[in-house]
Amino acid sequence: MSKAKRIEVTDLILRDAHQSLIATRMRTEDMLPICGKLDQVGYWSLEVWGGATFDACVRFLKEDPWKRLQKLREALPNTRLQMLLRGQNLLGYRHYADDVVEAFVQKAAENGVDVFRVFDALNDLRNIEVAMKAVKKAGKHAQGTICYTTSPVHTAELFVQQAKDMQAMGADSIAIKDMAGLLTPYGTYDLVKAIKAKVDLPLVIHSHSTSGLAPLCQLKAIEAGVDRMDTAISSFASGTSHPATESQVAALKGTDYDTGLDLNLLSEIADYFREVRKKYRQFESEFTREDVSVQINQVPGGMMSNLANQLKEQNALDRIREVFDEIPRVREDLGFPPLVTPTSQIVGTQAVYNVLAGQRYKTITNEVKRYLQGGYGRPPAPVNADLRKKAIGNKTVDEGRPADHLSPEMDKLRKDIGDLALNEEDVLTFAMFPDLGREFLQQRKDGTLVPEALLPPETKSGDRLVTGVATEFRIEVHGESYEVAVTGSGESGVGKRKLYLSLDGMPEEVVFESLNDYVAQSSNGRKKASMPGHVSTAMPGNVVEVLVKEGDTVSAGQAVLITEAMKMETEVHADIDGKIAAIYVTKGDRVTPGEMLIDIV
Repeated sequence: MSKAKRIEVTDLILRDAHQSLIATRMRTEDMLPICGKLDQVGYWSLEVWGGATFDACVRFLKEDPWKRLQKLREALPNTRLQMLLRGQNLLGYRHYADDVVEAFVQKAAENGVDVFRVFDALNDLRNIEVAMKAVKKAGKHAQGTICYTTSPVHTAELFVQQAKDMQAMGADSIAIKDMAGLLTPYGTYDLVKAIKAKVDLPLVIHSHSTSGLAPLCQLKAIEAGVDRMDTAISSFASGTSHPATESQVAALKGTDYDTGLDLNLLSEIADYFREVRKKYRQFESEFTREDVSVQINQVPGGMMSNLANQLKEQNALDRIREVFDEIPRVREDLGFPPLVTPTSQIVGTQAVYNVLAGQRYKTITNEVKRYLQGGYGRPPAPVNADLRKKAIGNKTVDEGRPADHLSPEMDKLRKDIGDLALNEEDVLTFAMFPDLGREFLQQRKDGTLVPEALLPPETKSGDRLVTGVATEFRIEVHGESYEVAVTGSGESGVGKRKLYLSLDGMPEEVVFESLNDYVAQSSNGRKKASMPGHVSTAMPGNVVEVLVKEGDTVSAGQAVLITEAMKMETEVHADIDGKIAAIYVTKGDRVTPGEMLIDIV
């Protein structure tokens, strides 16, 4: 047994815990009231930013993620603030030029981040080097990260070498990131022993409780010499989240590994978040509980809750088990990438397409094509050659660092967003999500930011409408199904009523004589695709780009549209040779399967 020592704790309540259990929906207003007590605990750090929080703030909550960080920095003056950074991907879903990475890290540091946990989804360390250097330049703590997974090519020797390489980069500490809960207790002991024998840096164990083994893994890691553990306050712990802070503190109390944290104070914090969680019950999922089958499908916690939420939006939640079965097959085809953002979205979305289409790789997402061409880095193992051929044809596979092909972007980004950006942080928001970021900044300027509706704890789906209380239901109009959430009402003139509602997840404020008038007016009037030449899409989503115009001549297999579903883009192709007779969609339109989007004759 290793020499005993006090174990340090990083609490994930303000980031990974709610990302794993309620699809990253916790709002800043529910974090700030408890920060005074969180700041008293004596954590080594609090993870408060990064991962999917940036996306969720802009996409759903209509909060400025930079303002969140600033407020948390002010409210937590005595505690290190930590973020999760995806290396060259930062917080978006593509690789950014080096100047964007450097600018983002610098601004994150200036706004309050002390510790940067930097990782690459493929464990391709070429993709974290620029970010690690930027963290060091900013004078902050650079934590190199091993994305733990299992496959024929992922061995303890490989992970030890990765830790040594990150130490050579200047890492201040190393984290074992077990995002799917794949570690086993004795496997953890052996891995920690192996790394500590070769790398003289503080070592952190981060493991999700998805399989139910994480608390045991942490105890074996401590026996093997790990220095720090990641936990989540109990009201947002377990399942696809993490071991409960209080339980682990209690387990070590009175031993040589005692954390020194106050259980009474932790219990008060847990009570607070227990009440907060009730507000977000609409984002709870049966698929975020402990399930040892993760050892088979390898779906990480954050991915599982978001995948369930997204499939629910596609009215296909009943097929989630089929998707879980398909994910390992897609992962093998892609060379066994660890399932962590963005590869979890790449693999997960392709698995959804394969299942819903009833045919594997009938539709291949643009991200899978980019991955197979080397656009994300070097896969851990050889990819399926037949799939690569189908996806990219005879195009050359890039073996280099993807960002080496990217020209500096910051000047162009500043020019493109113009006066909508009030500062460099706004430019970086636009950089992460160009369309979504522009929309967010425009709405902020116009004063029209409307956050996603929350269903109050005391109401239930099917309740009749009461002012200020949400009601959710599904209605059919002209054969199409609409998910409607009414979040409030008020008078707006004789015979009319103002409704605050969302249709298919899009918040709006409307004035109609009746809800039926609203839905009828919202119906797009598109015809059903019924014959060759009627271009349709395989999944609901939004139009990202229309690639043709009326009168163009196209060939079968030619891309005519790009749509986005579940944050992944997909080309929609012509199925016959012909001429574009009519286009029924524009950029930004919502589309559903079976609709005629383009008519080719």
